[in-house]
Amino acid sequence: MSDTAAQPDALAGDVPTVVTRTPRWITLTLAVLFGLFYAYDVWEAIGNLVGLNLTAHNLDTQLSGFGWAVLIFAVLMPLLVFGGAFWLGRTRRAGAKAVIFLAGLCLVAALSIDITVMFGLGSLIV
Repeated sequence: MSDTAAQPDALAGDVPTVVTRTPRWITLTLAVLFGLFYAYDVWEAIGNLVGLNLTAHNLDTQLSGFGWAVLIFAVLMPLLVFGGAFWLGRTRRAGAKAVIFLAGLCLVAALSIDITVMFGLGSLIV
């Protein structure tokens, strides 16, 4: 009786599983295409950092430490989300990778809008 109970487990272990990997060129193409959008978000954040700093200087004041932290976080956030999306999609198929990159872009856009609305120039200067 113990032999028959062991047979289904042995048969299940003998079935080979076929794992198809996404070709490297597709992965790189997706990463580059979505990377351009993430790079644009970084460029916008750098523009905000420089522009708000110049605006504060024109008002004869400066950015507070909190303001610098918020604006530097806004620059680093797209890079971190892109890295996370790339890492999460490394073992997935091409469609799933594209969806993960797109979800990351949506996250960056939502957080960028939140930073803009919650922390206007008034709360970032001294």
